[in-house]
Amino acid sequence: MYKETHHLPFQYGSTLVPPHFLNPLGGLYDNAAAANSVKLTEETGCWPSVVFRRRASQANIIIIMAVWRNLAAPLLLCALFLLQTINVHARPANMSASKEKSPPTKDENEILPPDHLNGVKMEMDGHLNKDFHQEVFLGKEIEEFEEDSEPRRNRKKLIEIFTKVDYNKDKSVSAKEMQRWIMVKTEEHFQEAMVENKNSFRAVDPDGDGHVTWDEYRVKFLASKGFNEKEMAEKIKNNEDLKLDEETQEVLESLKDRWFQADTPPADQVLNEQEFLSFLHPEHSRGMLKYMVKEIVRDLDQDGDKKLTLSEFISLPVGTVENQQAQDIDDDWVRERKKEFEEVIDANRDGIVTMEELEEYMDPMNEHNALNEARQMIAVADENQNHNLELDEILKYSEYFTGSKLMDYARNVHEEF
Repeated sequence: MYKETHHLPFQYGSTLVPPHFLNPLGGLYDNAAAANSVKLTEETGCWPSVVFRRRASQANIIIIMAVWRNLAAPLLLCALFLLQTINVHARPANMSASKEKSPPTKDENEILPPDHLNGVKMEMDGHLNKDFHQEVFLGKEIEEFEEDSEPRRNRKKLIEIFTKVDYNKDKSVSAKEMQRWIMVKTEEHFQEAMVENKNSFRAVDPDGDGHVTWDEYRVKFLASKGFNEKEMAEKIKNNEDLKLDEETQEVLESLKDRWFQADTPPADQVLNEQEFLSFLHPEHSRGMLKYMVKEIVRDLDQDGDKKLTLSEFISLPVGTVENQQAQDIDDDWVRERKKEFEEVIDANRDGIVTMEELEEYMDPMNEHNALNEARQMIAVADENQNHNLELDEILKYSEYFTGSKLMDYARNVHEEF
């Protein structure tokens, strides 16, 4: 579950390596003004004023080698200088960073379980969902509140949401009203997932018989990764070695375990559309939610007792913190997890979180959790301490509720409301 440490890329100054000279793909760039000679003298050590065309002739190869001999020393010095002055930052362990890889293709997006589940308090890798309160407050409208959106439009949208949350129209939002709203928005996420699942199921069930075997899914998955679909289908049919790289094989094994967990009794290794929904979105199934919790506990549990202590829950993943900024972020992460463990997840306050407690905590349709979340959200912005939210409070704390700052939040509030 723990992620790789990333470092910032090298920054090359134009005085060190002229961009018109070096080709990142190797060799030299073509240049319309280039001649078959180079004006570089050992006395001045200057960069060549022209660049060679790439040709196969032996003469040009010899000349290029000569140029590189002249450049070798300064380039080596430049490299050493860069290594000494580069600003290297470790990726904070609490950031859900994954190793660099190409963006998923359309096919992968259709048939692979999503990395993030909207409206679920914890990620599959055990990290807290930082956007949870925004997801359950905004529902499908979360995309409309982007940071670069026009503030006045966002303010109007937030006022509209406030009027909807204020069910009894007393111009104040209570915890019960916020709880009701959270459940409505969570159901929106559920409905959205079901619509997406229909499209995904069609992608892996081309014959439309309403059932997909593990082998059929495996073929589609490998095809989405760039393997030849017919060739993979033939090899699987004949039980041949697929000769997969280690990373693809690991992903496939994880998907296989998840596939069979989604296969409800009596197990037949075949998923229908509802079971496939559980495969992609474990929050839709109590059985798959248990599986999700089991995986998280397995990753965090250090002594193998299938329970989590506070120290296990707040332990930072393996990684190196190389600067104070990263250390501060990790300290904040520890404080947030400690508070969540003690005040929310550990229901009986005995210092131990069981799988049952974690399952209740992660269940998006748990009304008790929705009420607790409502009270927490109100407490953040409740400046007059009346345990309710007024419009000016929610506008002032708009960044918490929407992820977007609203400038001049109080301007014309009463007029617009």
